[in-house]
Amino acid sequence: MDKTFEKRKKVIYDLICDEMYVPMKFKELAMFLQVPREQREELREVLKILEAEGKIYLSKKGKYCKGEAKHLTGVYLANPRGFGFVTTEEDSRDVFISEDDRNGAFDGDRVEFVIIREPDSRRREGRIVKILSRGIVRVVGIYRKKAKQNYGFVIPDDQKFDQDIFIPDEKSKGAVDGHKVVAELASYGEEGKKPEGKVIEILGHINDPGVDIMSIVRGYDLPVDFSEKLLNQADRVAKAVSDADMQGRRDLRNWQMVTIDGEDAKDLDDAVSLTREGENYVLGVHIADVTNYVQENSAIDREAKERGTSVYLVDRVIPMLPHRLSNGICSLNAGEDRLALSCIMTVNPKGNVIGHEIAETVIRVDERMTYTGVKKILEDHDPAETQKYRELLPMLEQMQELSQILRERRQRRGSIDFDFPEAKIILDDKGQPVEIMPYDRNVATKIIEDFMLLANETVAEDYYWQEIPFVYRTHEAPEEDKIRTLAAFINNFGYSMHIGANEIRPKEIQKLLARAEDTPEETLICRLALRSMKQARYMPENVGHFGLAANYYTHFTSPIRRYPDLQIHRIIKDNLRGRMNEKKIEHYQCILPEVTKHSSEMERRADEAERETMKLKKVEYMQQYVGEEFEGVISGMTKWGMYVELPNTVEGMVHVTNMTDDHYDYYDDRYEMIGVNTNKTYKLGQKVRVRVIGTDRFLRTIDFEIET
Repeated sequence: MDKTFEKRKKVIYDLICDEMYVPMKFKELAMFLQVPREQREELREVLKILEAEGKIYLSKKGKYCKGEAKHLTGVYLANPRGFGFVTTEEDSRDVFISEDDRNGAFDGDRVEFVIIREPDSRRREGRIVKILSRGIVRVVGIYRKKAKQNYGFVIPDDQKFDQDIFIPDEKSKGAVDGHKVVAELASYGEEGKKPEGKVIEILGHINDPGVDIMSIVRGYDLPVDFSEKLLNQADRVAKAVSDADMQGRRDLRNWQMVTIDGEDAKDLDDAVSLTREGENYVLGVHIADVTNYVQENSAIDREAKERGTSVYLVDRVIPMLPHRLSNGICSLNAGEDRLALSCIMTVNPKGNVIGHEIAETVIRVDERMTYTGVKKILEDHDPAETQKYRELLPMLEQMQELSQILRERRQRRGSIDFDFPEAKIILDDKGQPVEIMPYDRNVATKIIEDFMLLANETVAEDYYWQEIPFVYRTHEAPEEDKIRTLAAFINNFGYSMHIGANEIRPKEIQKLLARAEDTPEETLICRLALRSMKQARYMPENVGHFGLAANYYTHFTSPIRRYPDLQIHRIIKDNLRGRMNEKKIEHYQCILPEVTKHSSEMERRADEAERETMKLKKVEYMQQYVGEEFEGVISGMTKWGMYVELPNTVEGMVHVTNMTDDHYDYYDDRYEMIGVNTNKTYKLGQKVRVRVIGTDRFLRTIDFEIET
């Protein structure tokens, strides 16, 4: 917007704010200002902007009056660089907040703000006018204190909390320099003072084993221990399956079935069985009946609902349920009677479910198998492993056959498969990383994935058409502007996408990924497509699952580690037992909005904590390689540098200050950095050779430089 336009805007605003101003309609205002007819559209534009900014408003009679900026509420999300954004439930567009306009707000604060600039639909700018509630109450960080001082400071681990916290000696809990601590905030630095607080927990010295991970656990406020009362309750309910427990259940103990999990898995909540009836397959997905032991609103249930999910960190699992349940009576251990909720599906040779039953059952698993063991049998044809499980071989071969049918069926309808390399970090007994291994996504992992997906879809569709309150796992269609940005970018590589009127179909993204497969730009296009997607979440309304191209989807298969699954089992059992009356329906309609919202939030928290522990251990792993060279791929670009990912999934940054051979400009529309003098170009997805020049455990960053 040019300076002349801004001047005119100010003149009009000053006029309307003048005490002598009489509210006028547009035509009257134009005549009063002596605006020629050919310039009145510009006047209308000025008035529209002033109105959007809340500085004026249009009365019911169509007259322009002086107005106060409309006060909105939202949550402030800070950026380590000083600025931030406010998100609101009413509008999907974030509001940019400059460092000067944050008014003392910190990450996670609920704030009142006004729009101060709305130049277009993409970037609105605002100013925080009031902090309604604080999002951060406790901070994890390093305690620093110099000798002979009667105070210290906590330097927060979270870079979004960009101020040190003043700690008087009497509130330090005896912490010494270099301790990792949890500090509770008493003030937030009003009137130019630093935030002040007190130490409430000392985690240990920064170099002590395990303190680094525990700092992340505390930073995300993850609950670790269970109360003694709750553990006692778990002991009382975790009784062996009795004849009374089996009453009214379908007895499937003579069915051949197995669990297939990772070698180190202890909470085995799903078993699978498969037989043939003519040309059709009868697939059984049998899930631990956790609700038999976790009654609604019991102490265990309230704790599980609060946790929302088990958290899988690099060196430990923080379970949703006490081990007495999750690794004991609720775990489908081989050779032991277990209560289950089974989804038994008849599947035709095309992969369509032509009949199904959801039932309360009692089962007995034949073998506890591993992904590695099943792979040895079905892919490697290992003689020893095949002989060991010879009685199971026909069923396993049929499982492989059905898995392939189901996978091809999903691909035909457009299901998107982002097959990114994931890593498993091996630690020694002191918590130090010694190896980074890629997860092996093999025939066995695909069998379980395909069977669980089918059960989840079948259960979701069944309960959708019964019109009973339910929990759905939803994935909404991406925003059109993000897809159009992706479509414009892939044109640079000779690809195109068909985007319908206000609609993008998952099959278009699937076809794009298929065309890019095994090309140099495959990883790049996969990443950009993934970034265009929305996050999946739990909802009481069914809006479908875009990524899976599924009209109905839920999470039914992991009640040991996900609360939504536990909630779903409770609904199903109430329905199966004829208890789904008006009172129950009203009860679930009342609680499900909050249950699904909280579960989605806890899932995101768990994912973020897991990523942070992985980042930390990757940084520690790369410390030994400072000075060494690696080949990698440019995985991300910003105006301050390029991210490069190595084959072992480690990602580091080449900062622009370390690109000393030229001055590089960043072109965000093309994801390119181009040297001003040399015209050397770096593109997203390009292979480069880098040298490790530094690591920072505190910031969890790795620095590279381009090797020329």
